[in-house]
Amino acid sequence: MALRKLFGTDGVRGVANVHPMTTELAMQLGRGLAFVLRQVAPRPKIVVGKDTRLSGYMIENALASGICSMGADVVLVGPLPTPGIAATTASLRAEAGVVISASHNPFQDNGIKIFSGDGFKLPDEMEAKIEKLILDNNYPDFKVTAENVGKAFRLDDATGRYIVFLKQTFPRRLSLDGLKIGLDCAHGAAYKAAPAVLAELGAEVTAIGVKPNGQNINAGFGSLFPDRIASVVRQKGLNLGVALDGDADRAIFVDENGHVVDGDHILAICARDLLNRRALKKRTVVATVMSNLGLEKALEGMGARLIRTKVGDRYVVEAMRQRGLNLGGEQSGHLVFLDHNTTGDGILSTLMVLSVMLRESRSLSDLSDVMESFPQVLLNLKVASKPPLKELKTLDRAVRAAEEKLDGNGRILVRYSGTEPKLRIMIEGQDQAEIERMAAELGEVATSEIG
Repeated sequence: MALRKLFGTDGVRGVANVHPMTTELAMQLGRGLAFVLRQVAPRPKIVVGKDTRLSGYMIENALASGICSMGADVVLVGPLPTPGIAATTASLRAEAGVVISASHNPFQDNGIKIFSGDGFKLPDEMEAKIEKLILDNNYPDFKVTAENVGKAFRLDDATGRYIVFLKQTFPRRLSLDGLKIGLDCAHGAAYKAAPAVLAELGAEVTAIGVKPNGQNINAGFGSLFPDRIASVVRQKGLNLGVALDGDADRAIFVDENGHVVDGDHILAICARDLLNRRALKKRTVVATVMSNLGLEKALEGMGARLIRTKVGDRYVVEAMRQRGLNLGGEQSGHLVFLDHNTTGDGILSTLMVLSVMLRESRSLSDLSDVMESFPQVLLNLKVASKPPLKELKTLDRAVRAAEEKLDGNGRILVRYSGTEPKLRIMIEGQDQAEIERMAAELGEVATSEIG
């Protein structure tokens, strides 16, 4: 696949009103998407939703204009979590769904990501076609006039539909009656849906981060700041705390003691539950190269295995679909339950964790003992260039020597950042001081060789 100029691993993203996140580009992207879809449907229907960022209004209108100008129809759903837009796209049998969001980024950023009609993220080859159309500005037979121009409709009950969808994933024989749950919605897209789902299932919900004003999304709230909900859990004596990000496709959990339980531990908890119910497909879980070695060891102890992918939830989902698996995710809190939804869903993940707690009558702190994290060091080095790692012979030899010292009781990962001029060196092992020393030594070697 050729190097992308617009699309990254999760759509197009940047500072709003600065290229590529301009209204001009949004209109072109809408036009390109509609043009590609018209090759398979004479009048495509495209769902468009957003989070709570101020810039969402202008991008939404520009995107809808581009879609309509190419003879496709738009269904506007307003602020809705990313997984809600994926589910709505599939439910309405639309040809595609578009999310206007920059996820956990600050409010001045925004992004555009696209789902296919089946609710899965748009394949790379279709993104490449759209990008080529935009960059070449070449639309064969581009003549849409009169009654062929598209229409825009607003779906007023999108949030209600998503709430119903989520509640249907929760086992009917279980109830959240008596549970006290803390919830941080990051002033983002889930500010209505998340508290409603939990409350309607019987929980007593203490919600924060539910007053978006267009500028406060992710500002000191949400999955990047779990200490805030942890404090609420401790102060009020709650059973559980959950922090979502701006578009609610990820969740970070806090146990009843206010201790953070990351995505790796949640994967281990849910894997064991599925194994106990003989429902973990092929006894396999998918995670990225960043997941802790402790997860791998824990799964081995259960008689299951871990498959690793590149960083990015889209690669996790791709591997799950290719291999016919149903559980995967990232340490950062993107958790994918393919039996229920097509992408990471923070609210759904919360319901899955709560169902395990209820089935086993155990607290989250008790459940999280299923795995023990290995000490980990992550070193980020600024680099002026990114020569192929396989050409860095001195660094390669140093890495091999360090791996021999770990003797199978640790892991080393060296990779470039996909979005920044940085080299990342991650080491896991049994001794914190030893891996810190190793990371520093590898950093010196890398700096010297790259220059």
